[in-house]
Amino acid sequence: MDRRTFNKLAGVAAIGTFSQKGQGVDAAHLSPPPNVAESSAAPSPLSQDHILLEDADVMVAFDAHSGALLQLHSKLTKWTIQRRPELGISFRLLVPLPHRRDNFVLGQKQRAAGVKRISDKEIYIEWAGLLSEHGGELPISFSSRVKLDKGILTFEGALINNSTLTVETIDYPYFGDLSSPARNAPMKSEHMWYGNLVGDEIYPEFKNEKGYWGVDFPTKTVESKQSLFCLIQAPQQGLYVGMHDPTQPYLLEFTFEQHPGLSNSITNKVPKEDEIGGIPVHLEFRTCHFLYAQPRSVRTLAPVVFKAYAGDWHQGIDFYKDWRITWFHKPQIAAWVRDVNSWQQLQIDTPEQDYSILYKDLPKYIDECAANGVGAIQLVGWNLGGQDGGDPCLDTDPRLGSWRELHDAIAYGRHKGVKLILFGKLNWADMTTSGFRQELYQYSCTDPFGIPYRQNGYSYITPTQLAGVSNHLREVMDFNCETYRDIATRQFENILKLGAPGWLYDEVCHHGPVEYTFSPDHGYTPPGYIYAGDLPMAHQLRAAANKHDPDFIFAGEGPQDWLMQYYAVSYFRINGSSRPVVRYIDPHAPLMVAVTGFDDREMLNQILLNRYIISYEPYNFKGSLNDFPLTLAYGKKIDALRNRYKAWLWDAEFRDTVGADVSADGPFQYTVFGREKDKRAVVVVNTLVDKEITATVKLPYPKRTAVVTPEDPEPMPCRNRIRIPARSAAVLMEV
Repeated sequence: MDRRTFNKLAGVAAIGTFSQKGQGVDAAHLSPPPNVAESSAAPSPLSQDHILLEDADVMVAFDAHSGALLQLHSKLTKWTIQRRPELGISFRLLVPLPHRRDNFVLGQKQRAAGVKRISDKEIYIEWAGLLSEHGGELPISFSSRVKLDKGILTFEGALINNSTLTVETIDYPYFGDLSSPARNAPMKSEHMWYGNLVGDEIYPEFKNEKGYWGVDFPTKTVESKQSLFCLIQAPQQGLYVGMHDPTQPYLLEFTFEQHPGLSNSITNKVPKEDEIGGIPVHLEFRTCHFLYAQPRSVRTLAPVVFKAYAGDWHQGIDFYKDWRITWFHKPQIAAWVRDVNSWQQLQIDTPEQDYSILYKDLPKYIDECAANGVGAIQLVGWNLGGQDGGDPCLDTDPRLGSWRELHDAIAYGRHKGVKLILFGKLNWADMTTSGFRQELYQYSCTDPFGIPYRQNGYSYITPTQLAGVSNHLREVMDFNCETYRDIATRQFENILKLGAPGWLYDEVCHHGPVEYTFSPDHGYTPPGYIYAGDLPMAHQLRAAANKHDPDFIFAGEGPQDWLMQYYAVSYFRINGSSRPVVRYIDPHAPLMVAVTGFDDREMLNQILLNRYIISYEPYNFKGSLNDFPLTLAYGKKIDALRNRYKAWLWDAEFRDTVGADVSADGPFQYTVFGREKDKRAVVVVNTLVDKEITATVKLPYPKRTAVVTPEDPEPMPCRNRIRIPARSAAVLMEV
């Protein structure tokens, strides 16, 4: 029977009859109360033997013979997350054979060597002598410890590979029937990426992300290289799933797979019935560990944690925040970045050699920033080859001027109170350069077939580049290679020698097409997970900077949360629907957002709402501040307001929409700063372009309040009703 037929007809973890009774309560105890069952897809009864873990918040059942996860029920929200025991699954391995890569070990076909309770909070499951689909029985064993404590369900695992094969991936834990809380309740996956919370619907619509040619069933994935957690969010309740290892030892994918497919390929609708055409309808969810366990090796899995919660994404993120405290090391941040500040991004050269601004011209831009209260310039394209040319070279370009001219411009900026932050990147090597041909090619990442990965570069200015004809192709450098990290550090030290007060690492958040590199001669046994090299690289660069100046600023483009232990200043872009998850996680982190419009009040209002730093970027960071006077004037008013009312708008804790209720007679957005005993403030933005609105703000146990706006910063006493001009904002403050 082939894989497709087996999954379609069986999809079960335990087949047959069992003679021993499982431990725990009977199956009926897993059913939700009658009032919940009426409005949701009711759980199936547990007919086979099972072992149960249970506390005040959660009940989870495992098959006593196969180890399959049969059912998961949240007592907190009355949501039966894994509903039908007959669709329970234990695990899956990918163990390629020399002449057939498609060789899986399916948990549905395994019988556990042992399933036993260790304590009231923990069970132990072991599988041995695993039967593969095309390679027979393999000398591989897998064991798991499942713990339940205070509603937190933790899966840990260990793999012993005594075979001559590589175990590339293991899917564990594995939910065979991830169910919506109710037939009509939508679900979506949500995760953190590029400074925002992003999401995608998984029910009642499900769009395939992997291409119809590549999968049997519609599939979506969320990768740990972007986010250590994935929220499965339903209306007013959700399930947190997290990879609880911030060192990123390997890639983990949160994987959703809709069986048997869609009922309607135009609308992407999922069948609402339990069967369609006699085939079970179910959403599989698994965490796929890209372990690459070598022959005759032992590997442990990163813990995977589940926590059901009541509420929206804030409550899911609160659980992540509690765990984050246990490992996040606060970075050194210079005082000027911690205070209210704004930046300008300025490009002075591209790979098309336009040399638009010379080093000797920089004092003019510095003076302009100083006159307008802008404290830093992110200087782009200053290095040899221009922006996205010549990487990873961080040396000056003689056609822009001398080394001394840039050094002196940086010193002049310090004197005027304007810091020149030098843009750079180290993860690519420009293939058009002699440095690549002579040396750097040795440290490129290669695929399993020995072919170097490539990143296509970017297009600038000229018709030929904008058409992609003459882009600078780049190979991806291996950060796991110590020799390359040393090369990169020497390039970085060029920035330190110039006396710059900081740098911004562009594209720090990704490595292009690379997940793993299989290069054989980089000083370690391949494959190497490329993102596992990010923290060692950051640590080495930070150590070099500390020798010059402990306050040297590390900034980065949208660094992932674990990288913000080093790249404290995060620069990214947003839109009107962006959700400020990083700001909610870290209320005082220096987060910076681009402003490019010539009357960009809407973007500036978003920046006020979410306590972001302004990055002024006229002409897509190729102009001067005075090129957009309307945007500059309103931005200065916002910063003036934040300076005057720092206790409310800068130093208070950002709570997003938690802690206040707001209603209005027109469309609006709002955020809350501070908790009940603090000086609380609520920022309300009128999103209409031509009409004033009136908003009502409700705070628990409010104190005396006043209202201010960017246009009128003098506090006016008020109760809870405030008027907000079109395209503007108002702040209700406790005074």
